[in-house]
Amino acid sequence: MAAGTVKGQLSKRLRVGLSLLGLAVFFAVWQAAVSFGWLPGNMVPAPLDLGPAWLAEVRGGFWQQAIQDSLGHYSLGLLIGSTLGTGMGLLCGMNRILDSLLEGVIRLLRPVPGLAWVPFAILWFGLSTAGATFVIAISVFWINFYAAYGAVRGVDPELFELAAAFGHGGFMARLFKVVLPASMPGILAGLRTGLGQGWMSVVAAELFGVPGIGARMMQASSLLATDVVVVYMLTMAFLYAITDFLFGLVRGYLLKWQP
Repeated sequence: MAAGTVKGQLSKRLRVGLSLLGLAVFFAVWQAAVSFGWLPGNMVPAPLDLGPAWLAEVRGGFWQQAIQDSLGHYSLGLLIGSTLGTGMGLLCGMNRILDSLLEGVIRLLRPVPGLAWVPFAILWFGLSTAGATFVIAISVFWINFYAAYGAVRGVDPELFELAAAFGHGGFMARLFKVVLPASMPGILAGLRTGLGQGWMSVVAAELFGVPGIGARMMQASSLLATDVVVVYMLTMAFLYAITDFLFGLVRGYLLKWQP
């Protein structure tokens, strides 16, 4: 047991080391490509130029404010989209009548990307964080809906028969005694995917002038300040890495019963 644990720890350390090595090589090649003129320096900033650009944003207070603004509607949009998507997925997966009733509506709306809802967000909510929250929620909704729906439909039917034999045949009993425990891995996978989709939707949600990371990127790109644009791209990647890491801890706790 101990040997297996040490081996697992070494394997994890090796993966982390290789990941860091890959990042180092990536940035080194990037720097070399700009330095030797393989990439146009006026269009693609060198990695060594990003530090001064980031410090300028921090000293001006723009970086902190952009993160605060984006986290506000990202968190709320993620919460709303994940809750509604997971809830609807569970209901449709458990109830064949509701599933059939909504099937046409789902097939009609599912292909519409979150960006297509931006004009309606402006009309309904104006240039406000509510509009950005709406766009993010729509983008996250479908990922969680199909993850929950697929997880529920993948539950072994024999589990329902076994639960009914022990007096758990009602809807709520089946939900809490069978469906949620059996489908939790799939639901959590959808929630984790939604974390990344939410950050990708932030830029689209802020295209119409709502303050945040995306808006700051658009302002910088209009001035051809590509170093500032890349700073916020990396900032978004860093924020996603943090949220994904924290969610991984929560997932590990909830699924600690798995072998």
